Amino acid sequence: MNIRRIEILGVPVDCVDMGKSLQAVDTMVQGSSAQTVIAVNPEKIIKAQSDTHLLRFLQNAGLLIPDGIGAVVAARILNGEVMSRVPGAELMPAICERSVKKGYKLFLLGASPEVNRKAVSVLNKKYQGINIVGHQHGYYSENEIPDLIKQINDSLADVLFIALGSPGQELWMEKYLPQLNVKVCQGVGGTFDVLAGNVKRAPRIFRMMNLEWFYRLASQPKRLLRQTALPKFVFLVFKKKLLG
Repeated sequence: MNIRRIEILGVPVDCVDMGKSLQAVDTMVQGSSAQTVIAVNPEKIIKAQSDTHLLRFLQNAGLLIPDGIGAVVAARILNGEVMSRVPGAELMPAICERSVKKGYKLFLLGASPEVNRKAVSVLNKKYQGINIVGHQHGYYSENEIPDLIKQINDSLADVLFIALGSPGQELWMEKYLPQLNVKVCQGVGGTFDVLAGNVKRAPRIFRMMNLEWFYRLASQPKRLLRQTALPKFVFLVFKKKLLG
C-alpha cells in the first residue's frame, strides 16, 4: 500500500486516516518482517529535535499515525496536507475488532498485572471471537527478557501491543523487535489503562472539538511538565511557516 510520508519540523508522519491505517496493518501482517506502528504528536516531534536516536527510530517505523491534533494542524499549515487524527487509543481497539474477521493473533504486553488482565478480559467480552494468544504485564526484570521473547514467539502472535509508556516502549521495540516473529508491533501507551477503566478518555464533545489534550491536562495536572512542549511546538511551526 502506497502511503505518503511527510515531515513536520524534520520528523516523519504518514498521511493516513483510520481506514488507511487499518489497511496498512493488513499489509504489514502479510509481510515477511516485523513492522512498528508509532503515534506521532507534538511532544514526540519536539523530543526528536534533539534526540537523534528517537528520530532514526521514527524514520524506520512501518506506520507513523498522526495521533495529536497538533500534528494534523501542522501538516496542513506546513505541507498543505488535509488528514484526520488517528488516536492510538482508537487504533488499537479497531485492530482488535478487525482481528476477529481477519484471524489475527494478538499479544498484550505491559501495564500492571491487574490492568493487563482487565484489558484482556474487556477485549474478550467486547469482541467475540478475538484471539488473544498471550499477555504479560510490564513488571518484569531484565533477566526475564529471554523467557518473555520466547513466550511471545511461541504464541505465534501476529500483532503485539506494547504499553510501556513513551519512550520506554519505543526503546523496547528497537532493542527486541529483531528477535520477535510478530508482524506488527504497536506502542499503545496508556491504552490498557483506558480499556481497564482506570483512566477515562475525554468526553465525546472534547474529542470532537479536538480538545482531548486539554481535558487530559485538566484531569491530570501532573502532565503539565510534559505539555510544556506544546508552546515550543506552536512557535517552531509558525516560525518555519514564516521563514521557510
